[in-house]
Amino acid sequence: MKLNRRHLLATATGAAFVAPVAQAAAKPVFKGSWESLAESYQTPDWFRDAKLGIWAHWGPQCVPEWGDWYGRQMYQQGNPYYEHHVKTYGHPAQFGFMQFIGQWKVDQWDPDRLIGLYKAAGAKYFVSLANHHDNFDMFDSKYQDWNATKLGPKRDVVGTWAKAARAQGLKFGVSNHGAHAWHWWQTAFGYDAEGPVRGLRYDAYRLKKEDGKGKWWDGYDPQELYVGPQGDMVPPDGITTLKDMQTYHDNHSGQWLETVPPHDPYFVKKWALRQQDLVDKYQPDLVYFDDTTLPLEQAGLDATAYYYNSSYKWHGKLDVVVTGKKLNDQQRKGITEDIERGYSDRLRPIPWQTCTCIGNWHYDRPLYERNGYKTAKEVIQRLADVVAKNGNMLLSIPVRGNGSIDEKEEKILAEMAAWMAVNGEAIFATRPWDIFGEGPFSPPSEGHMDENKAKPFSHEDIRFTTKAGALYALVQDWPENGFVQVYAMAEGSPQRKGTIGKVELLGHAEPLKFELGMDGLSVRLPDAKPTFTPVLKITGSGLV
Repeated sequence: MKLNRRHLLATATGAAFVAPVAQAAAKPVFKGSWESLAESYQTPDWFRDAKLGIWAHWGPQCVPEWGDWYGRQMYQQGNPYYEHHVKTYGHPAQFGFMQFIGQWKVDQWDPDRLIGLYKAAGAKYFVSLANHHDNFDMFDSKYQDWNATKLGPKRDVVGTWAKAARAQGLKFGVSNHGAHAWHWWQTAFGYDAEGPVRGLRYDAYRLKKEDGKGKWWDGYDPQELYVGPQGDMVPPDGITTLKDMQTYHDNHSGQWLETVPPHDPYFVKKWALRQQDLVDKYQPDLVYFDDTTLPLEQAGLDATAYYYNSSYKWHGKLDVVVTGKKLNDQQRKGITEDIERGYSDRLRPIPWQTCTCIGNWHYDRPLYERNGYKTAKEVIQRLADVVAKNGNMLLSIPVRGNGSIDEKEEKILAEMAAWMAVNGEAIFATRPWDIFGEGPFSPPSEGHMDENKAKPFSHEDIRFTTKAGALYALVQDWPENGFVQVYAMAEGSPQRKGTIGKVELLGHAEPLKFELGMDGLSVRLPDAKPTFTPVLKITGSGLV
């Protein structure tokens, strides 16, 4: 269904969404305001129990296998991405980003097998990228012709993932990053400031629908992919140094904007219709927005209200999750906060999520070659920290352009699966204890994108969870002396309560010797190590 701007604006006049009526008067009908979202939203139990999701952050930017934000950075002369692109594919005036879509084949994609690996590794929900800042829809999109059913894979990627995940009992989510496309793509309208072709505009500036006649993109308008020029975000003629060009990009299109485009109401209307189409077609259990709070001002609020109200139509109750970033207290009551590649410094009263990746979001072959992935142990340590603080972790396993994952990723998943087979009861369907834990580990800050600044966990770091009257102590490493000391249970501590009847090491057959003294609980570990970090199960009466 090819739509021009006039048609789309006519289709989307008035409110972007019409909220479905709830099935019964007793059920709330959400409206597009923070007050309405915060008044009635409750985190569904499935999300609180799930703890771990796995994410396929997979789209056309994975085709060059060169890491994150390839589409934007390949148009920035002096950037390593630009240099790699020119050397490998040619100048971006001739070989622009859209050419990757024309070359994209997914002949190694086995979604059923991948979902099986993710489930074994502990995932209780799976998230498919629906679109990224590159503006290419990975689903059977009614309102964006540049989508995976028509170009590139020529398959409904989101729909195929959804079927595979649900067939294996996983909840299914989608991630929408498209609200930033309007400013993110503006580097593609620039030019080289220096060198032999300085001043020659890149492909997005020059290509129009009629230029595709007889080519693989015949009938498709590149401006619908690249969004079109956005006023002064397009570098003007006359910039003659790399430094000045970079400064121009940084000061204009390089800002992380959640506002609507000032000169392009069509973009907002189209985004709203695409989002509505996405939730209507696939009825996801979770929608991840890559946005500070919600995307595009009122449009994001309306989209969230529409989705929440749709849950009543699908499930007879509110049973879905929306995530956003950097929320205030009111906003945390209306949607679920996501901390990207960062830590929480406290046990949070409202369930939350962190999203992170074993590598870079988009597949990065150089990172693979230099063994740059997180280890399974590092992933589990991070998961224990998150769950003890009332959170979930959404973990991205980068997918190659061809749809496969590499053998190092498979090894990480297998090692996670082995740990989960022994210790999963201390993670899934648990709830926090009085305190999240103890030990010297301290997050570098309470914020996003700072996980690489953190110092490693040690055996002194312990994280606590509870379930069915049991207290679990997830020790973040094996102590060299063979003893675990739980100082939280020291004499006089509020956590010294009840009676301990038994202490067990998950994966070990016999109960362990322990002593409750002035300095807390001391436990002697066996010599055998069933998994790469130990988990104690403490039972008795009145402990939780």
